[in-house]
Amino acid sequence: MHVTKDKLTGGGLIRNVNPGYPKEARKNKIAGTVRLLVTIGTDGQIHDLKPLSGPPELIPAAVKAVKQWRYNPFFMDGKPVEVQTDINVNFALN
Repeated sequence: MHVTKDKLTGGGLIRNVNPGYPKEARKNKIAGTVRLLVTIGTDGQIHDLKPLSGPPELIPAAVKAVKQWRYNPFFMDGKPVEVQTDINVNFALN
């Protein structure tokens, strides 16, 4: 079932875990954005996660962090629903 965001209620990020910057990536001055496709389950947990793009050296750290994120459940017509969305995780060198 395709769910459009304008028909959803609830939701919202309640636990955000920041990724650790991989030592080798920092040493090699690798920065960028990792784009992930995730499914947020009816329980607010990340159930499916697929890397879409980004520096390969940064993807494992982004995946590890986002797997720990938690959301308030999303609802449509009063019933909890799964939601698929993109998440961008930014890695920047200071």
